[in-house]
Amino acid sequence: MAEHGAETIVNAPAHQVFQLWSHFNDFPKFMSHVKEVTYHDEQRSHWVVDVVGRHEWDAINEDWIPDRRIGWRSIDGLENWGHVHFEPLDENRTRLRVHIGYNPPAGVLGDIAEVLGAGRRFEAKLQEDLDQFAQMVAQAPAGALDPESSAYLFHADSAALRGDTTQAQEATMDEDEVFQDDAERARTNIY
Repeated sequence: MAEHGAETIVNAPAHQVFQLWSHFNDFPKFMSHVKEVTYHDEQRSHWVVDVVGRHEWDAINEDWIPDRRIGWRSIDGLENWGHVHFEPLDENRTRLRVHIGYNPPAGVLGDIAEVLGAGRRFEAKLQEDLDQFAQMVAQAPAGALDPESSAYLFHADSAALRGDTTQAQEATMDEDEVFQDDAERARTNIY
């Protein structure tokens, strides 16, 4: 079993950070290793990531506390679990802490890869993505912190801007009327 964590400070109220973070299908817009998140229903989702190879799983939400905590565990595919904590530091700042555990794939070879540095690279990338999320929230245009319209969440290394999302994820993002304009602005650094 491997466990990793990262944290960052987000310049927004905990309620807004929680709402933005709980839109899992937006993750490819700001996380470099997440290629797709699609929903089965309000409790279950399907994930596709590229972390030391392509991996998929279905997850179920658990241990959610509104504005404070999001938890999950996989129920099929790559065995993983974790939680995200949203700690209000004051009215407009939130500490975002992510803790992820997983059973490295490929048995003993996966355990060896974890020890030889795959885990450290994953944790460094997770930290980079969290910091990028915080930076995007801080630089969001006035009124853009509406969790129902989080299409502005892009950075150059995101799966969405690299064109590295799956067809299912692209279909989800294409349903967002603001997506195309925001993606173009992100590509040209207009934000």
